[in-house]
Amino acid sequence: MRELTKSVVDRQNILNHDDVIQMLQHHIGLTGMLFEDEYLFTSKMVADFYSVDIRTIKRIIERNQKEIEHNGYQVLKGMKLKKFKDLFGHILSGNDDAEQKDHDIQPSNIVIEKHVVSRLKAVAVFNFRAFLNVGMLLTESEKARAVRSLILDMVIDSINQKTGGSTKYINQRDEQFLIAITREPTFRKEFTSALNQYLDMGNYKYSFYTDAIYSAIFFENAKEYKSILQLSEKENPRDTMYAEVLNLIASFEIGIAEEMKEHSERLSRKLLPHELDDIIKKFVTKRHWTPFIEDARTKMASRDYGLRDTIHQRMQNYIEALPKEDIHRYLGKESKELVQRVKDSPDLLNVFNRLKDR
Repeated sequence: MRELTKSVVDRQNILNHDDVIQMLQHHIGLTGMLFEDEYLFTSKMVADFYSVDIRTIKRIIERNQKEIEHNGYQVLKGMKLKKFKDLFGHILSGNDDAEQKDHDIQPSNIVIEKHVVSRLKAVAVFNFRAFLNVGMLLTESEKARAVRSLILDMVIDSINQKTGGSTKYINQRDEQFLIAITREPTFRKEFTSALNQYLDMGNYKYSFYTDAIYSAIFFENAKEYKSILQLSEKENPRDTMYAEVLNLIASFEIGIAEEMKEHSERLSRKLLPHELDDIIKKFVTKRHWTPFIEDARTKMASRDYGLRDTIHQRMQNYIEALPKEDIHRYLGKESKELVQRVKDSPDLLNVFNRLKDR
């Protein structure tokens, strides 16, 4: 089980699951203050729920302010604070002054007079996502530990419900995958034909230089990739790849095929393996490929980590939190299994048939 208290990527991957956050809010049943279309909680409310001192909450904020602000923590001031106090001043206390220092904080059981609340300079508030974010960071709270366990269980259940218990082909739930995979044989044929015509090497060359392209893009050959994703010998790695990765592989294959042709025709002979090695090496280091390669590595590493619970060891540095858009793309209402997508969309079916028949 992932340790949410230690990994900002793991925390953000959870917090970007909008559907799960909504289910959690309903399940926990925590009542907040409805302000500008969302429920908010004061520092005291958060501290009381997790059974910790309010000083602990403030220290969590100080150490992780950027992260928690990203997830909905804010400090109300000015006219916004006045509006908030007009609505909820009767349940605020001196403890809710976001600009107080720890030594100024009064015991939470002291009744604060109205004039004290009226003098609050700033009030820190948390939406439900920020409230959960704090719970993921609290190491000394049993309540927070229970919430983290609940969160992980609900995320796993949600993914299993959407994918039927297996994330091996979760990449195919993206509508762009169908277009990418149906184009793939055409571009692949250009590459294998070029190897056949312009490279002086035995039949091993097809798998060898496919691996060379894989390694150039994501540091793994086909066998290593299959092992990481636990694919069988008969399963095609490309059936599990994301559309952006497939498109980049296709670009490499047709680009290298063209380079092979030009070099072979200039030399008036087939290329030797070391000559093709040099072509690929120079091809990969061309500056215009850099943003596409970096993007493909980031998407593969981050999506496989966040969706498949799989780590590509050589791309660990590329792991980032999944944006909400990716979660919706593969697990949201618009995502579908490939077979269902083809059945439901005549336009996509036409694209599929047109590309297939080329």
